[in-house]
Amino acid sequence: MRILMLGWEFPPFMAGGLGTACFGLTRALSRAGHHVTFVMPRAVGRGGAEHVDLIGPDSLRGMLGRTAPAPEPGCDLSAAGSSEVDRVAREIVERGLTEEPELVRTTVLRVPAGFESPYTEGLAVEATREASRLKELIRVLRERGIEVPGDPAGAAGCAAGLPSSSADELHALLDSADRLCADSSQYGQDLFGDAERYARVVAAMAPSLEFDVIHAHDWLAFPAGMAVRAVTGKPLVCQVHATEFDRSGDHINQHVYDIERAGVHAADRVIAVSRLTREILVHRYGADPSAVDVVYNGIDAEESQPESGGKIESDDKIVLFLGRITMQKGPEYFIRAAARVLEKYDKVKFVVAGSGDMAIRMIDEAASLGIGHKVLFTGFLRGKDVERVYRMADCYVMPSVSEPFGIVALEAIQHNTPAIISKQSGVSEVLSHALKVDFWDINDMADKILAVLRYPPLSQTLRQHGPFEIRRLTWADAARKAVASYGRAIAAHAGSGV
Repeated sequence: MRILMLGWEFPPFMAGGLGTACFGLTRALSRAGHHVTFVMPRAVGRGGAEHVDLIGPDSLRGMLGRTAPAPEPGCDLSAAGSSEVDRVAREIVERGLTEEPELVRTTVLRVPAGFESPYTEGLAVEATREASRLKELIRVLRERGIEVPGDPAGAAGCAAGLPSSSADELHALLDSADRLCADSSQYGQDLFGDAERYARVVAAMAPSLEFDVIHAHDWLAFPAGMAVRAVTGKPLVCQVHATEFDRSGDHINQHVYDIERAGVHAADRVIAVSRLTREILVHRYGADPSAVDVVYNGIDAEESQPESGGKIESDDKIVLFLGRITMQKGPEYFIRAAARVLEKYDKVKFVVAGSGDMAIRMIDEAASLGIGHKVLFTGFLRGKDVERVYRMADCYVMPSVSEPFGIVALEAIQHNTPAIISKQSGVSEVLSHALKVDFWDINDMADKILAVLRYPPLSQTLRQHGPFEIRRLTWADAARKAVASYGRAIAAHAGSGV
């Protein structure tokens, strides 16, 4: 099977578990004999990704029969204006790489906002003008006979409602959007605008590529997935690695939610990374339960094996938090539990490895609790530094408020580090040799940390049995289940007559 995969993270460009998941899944698919073309919105390098065709904006000149210059560091779609993307897409069409000129007219409505990372929490932005513009666009579309799904309908919902067979309707959408959004052409670091440009480029490239199914990872890629589905008629699978409710609690960004909901409803099949995520999609996004497949993330046994020589010795015990320092990951509960531990056991240090919008607040929190000298903030770690901190740790804690899966817990166990994980996580569904706590119960969290540190038989049991347990959680198994989901999507798409 040939898969066109769309996503915003792939090694070495990673800010979280999404990149790890994309790499593991694509490699397993390749090993199983499937061909994957992965399109991402930045200059790409090989970097151990020989198993997959990586295509970024820097690849376009090559597709046009030109020699591409060496990409500059940090080159991505945000550096190019909307008109530049239109020009490149138009050149692809004019040089005969596609027979459908209307595809350059496919667009996703621009929803201006102001943030730099897809993992930024609480994307609260002023939306009055954008909402008014969106309502006007919906009115124009409906006057032209184009039904827009969803209430409230998001920008991506407009794209989802377009029949792929009607060039006139595609033109109508573009013309309306251009008129209504003429004053919003400068995105700067606007991620919504970047997502639109990404969708345009992918839609322009898609007819020149061979693939059987589209696989879009998370909300930033959903508009592109829907656009490609509209212009090629190929089935779409949307994979949800995290929802806006996971990232922001109940204080969601409505625009992000609308895009997520539109993608879930436009897809021929949806993949959730856990039963927890599946329940959120069904109950909060109105997804059809029969159309959502659960495919757990995996870990490769041959990757990142602990080095010989055992753990790094230290006079103090080490308790590790590793992840983004954001609301979703629950760092404040880790710090508060640390204070409770230190009331009873002093020979311990707490390491917070990661970065995020709550980092300064957590440093202040540790200081205010009088434990600042016992908490080390390392910043974001990569590669060997991550392996080293696992080897140092006597215990890993994942206190996530809402964790769709939690690959880091598998990595910790793979490094023979006992794990304490939130019950509010997908990975808790598949692990039995890990201690589980409610994220908010800092007393129980502290008691379990103390148990691991003070009672060697418990720690040794977790170290011995945990690594055996995760051997069944492989990317090969995830790939098999993903392929089965692709097959269902192809069958559903054929049956729909789209």
